[in-house]
Amino acid sequence: MLIATALTEQDIQAVAFDAADKFEQQHFPNGGWGACGFAWVTVYPEHKGNTRAGRAERRVLEQLGFRKDWTGRAYELWNPSKYGTQNVDTLEAGAQAAAQLLQQYGFKAYAGSRLD
Repeated sequence: MLIATALTEQDIQAVAFDAADKFEQQHFPNGGWGACGFAWVTVYPEHKGNTRAGRAERRVLEQLGFRKDWTGRAYELWNPSKYGTQNVDTLEAGAQAAAQLLQQYGFKAYAGSRLD
């Protein structure tokens, strides 16, 4: 993992929001409806949790707004864009942008989504 202290939760939200807004404006310029759903970013820690590096990595993820997922092995950030829509495609565009940003900082990050 590269140095992640320069990255903040607000940076992730800003990149994700911009991507979601751009998608929304391009595909639904006059408002509109799409499929409802959810989107999130999953990060898989590189180090074991009982090591010094693992504990530090998890602290960074928690400072970025991530919480443990249901498996206890990965961390998730739901709706990283905080965009006010239920359109799964819009939310997924934001999650993908957030995952790409996190990948640039050395995280194993992936966007996920599901229909409601």
